[in-house]
Amino acid sequence: MSVVAEHSTIAHTSLGQLRGTLEGGVSVWRGVPYAQQPVGDLRFRAPQPLTPWSGIRDAVEHGPLPLQGRSFVGGGRDDPKVRDEACLTLTVWSPDTGGALPVMVWIPGGAFVYGAGQFQLYNGSRLAANGNVVVVNVTYRIGVFGGFELGDLGADFDDNLCLRDQIAALRWVRDNIAAFGGDPKRVTVFGESAGATSVLALLASTAAEGLFVRAIAQSPALPLIADREVRAEQAHRFLELVGEDAAKLRGLPQRRLRRAAGQVQLESVQRTPTLAYGLTHGTDLLPRHPIDAARAGEVLPVPLIIGTNSHEASMFAWGKPPMLPTTVAGVEGYFLRNHAAAREHILAAYPAYPRRRALIAFGSDVMFGAPTWAFNDAYSAHAPTHVYRFDHATWTLRALGLGATHGSEIVHVHHSYGSYLGRKLHPLGRHLPPSVGRRMQRTWLDFARAEIADWPFYDSERRLTRVIRSTRDDTVADPDAPRREAWEGTH
Repeated sequence: MSVVAEHSTIAHTSLGQLRGTLEGGVSVWRGVPYAQQPVGDLRFRAPQPLTPWSGIRDAVEHGPLPLQGRSFVGGGRDDPKVRDEACLTLTVWSPDTGGALPVMVWIPGGAFVYGAGQFQLYNGSRLAANGNVVVVNVTYRIGVFGGFELGDLGADFDDNLCLRDQIAALRWVRDNIAAFGGDPKRVTVFGESAGATSVLALLASTAAEGLFVRAIAQSPALPLIADREVRAEQAHRFLELVGEDAAKLRGLPQRRLRRAAGQVQLESVQRTPTLAYGLTHGTDLLPRHPIDAARAGEVLPVPLIIGTNSHEASMFAWGKPPMLPTTVAGVEGYFLRNHAAAREHILAAYPAYPRRRALIAFGSDVMFGAPTWAFNDAYSAHAPTHVYRFDHATWTLRALGLGATHGSEIVHVHHSYGSYLGRKLHPLGRHLPPSVGRRMQRTWLDFARAEIADWPFYDSERRLTRVIRSTRDDTVADPDAPRREAWEGTH
C-alpha cells in the first residue's frame, strides 16, 4: 500500500534508525522487522535476532502478509495483498515519540491459518490517539510455516513457531519501544481468537516472563492447543502426504507444503475440535495446557481481562464447518468422540436442542465458552481477573440472525469503523462511534494505564461478569451458570 506522508519521523532503535510517517497527528512505522526473515535455512526454525544496520531504513510500507488464503477479515481494498514467507514485521503507532507511554501489543487471530497485523480491521491509529498509548501490531507465521507443528520431525524443526515469533516481537518491544515514546515496563498484550489463545499461552510460558505486565484475551479458542502426541501424529501424516523425507521440506515449494497441511486439517476435524493448526503443549516453551498451568499456579500472575461473545458460533454456522458442532450431526458426532457418557447431562443445559439457537450455543461453548470458563476459575485464584460477556449486536448482525458473533467486538476496541468489516457492521461508526465502542475502548485503555474502576474482580464463588450491552454495561453473577455447570469437569 502506498503511503503519503504528511511528515517523516525518525526513531533511533537499538538496531538502527527507522523513518516512519506522521499521519493525522500520530506517528506510524510500517513493515518494521523484529527478527530475521524465516526463509531459506531459517524456514521452520525459531526466529533469529536481527543484525544492526547503518543509515536510515524506511518504514513507510507494510511488509508482506503471511502466506494464506483469502478471508473476509482482510477483504478490504486498503488491506495489503502481497503474501510471502518473509513476514516477521510489526506496525507501531505513537501519539508522542518523546513520551513514556503505556504500550498495547496486539496479536491478531485467524485460527493460526489466517490473519495479519496489517489488516485495517486492526488499525491502531485511533486507539493510540484516543488513549495516548503506543500501539504495536504483530504479524507472525501462520499455516504450515508457523501454525502447524513439525517440532517432532527432528532438530531442524522448532516447535510452536507462531508463539516463538510473538515472544520475539515482545522482546523487540522491550528493547526498542522507548525510541517510539513507549514505556517497556508498561506493556499490555492483547488479542482475539487465536491471538487471545496465544495470550493465554504466553501466560503459561516462562519464556514470556517480564515481557508484559497486563493481558487481555478476547474470545480465546483453547481447543486450538493440543498435546505433543497429537501434533506428532499430524506431522508424520503431513510427511506421508508430502511424500518426502523431513530433511527435504526446507527446499520444497510452499504450495506443495500448504496443500499437504490443508489435507491434514480436513482430516483433523474428525477429532473435533482438535485441529491441525494451533499450539502445542508438552514442550519446553509451553509445558502445560493453559488451563492445567493455571490450576497448578504455573502462570505469570498479571492482571487479566478475558471474555467471550454471546453468539460466538453464529457466523461459523452459516458454512456448517465440521470443526465446529453447529448441526445435529455435528453435535452427535462430537459426543461420539468426546464426553459420550455426559451427553444427556450436557444437552440438558440446552433445552431448545435441536433448534438453531441451541446448536449455536453448543458450538460456541465447545470452542470458546466452556474452556474459557474453566480457565477463568483457575487463573482468578492467582491474579486479578476481569471477565466480560459481549452481547452488543448491530442492526446488521441482528438482521442476519447472527447476534454478537465471533470477532464483532474488534471494531469497538480499535475504533476501526472505516475498515471493510467495520463499514459493514457500523456504517455510521466513522462519523459517530457508538456508545458501546466508546465505553469498551475506554475500558481497555484504562486497564492498560492501570486506572480501571467499577469492574469487580472475578472469583470462582461469585463469578461476577461484566455484560457489555448496546447502551450500558451490567455486572451479573455467573450469567451462563446452567451451561457452565454442565461442562464442569470436562476441561
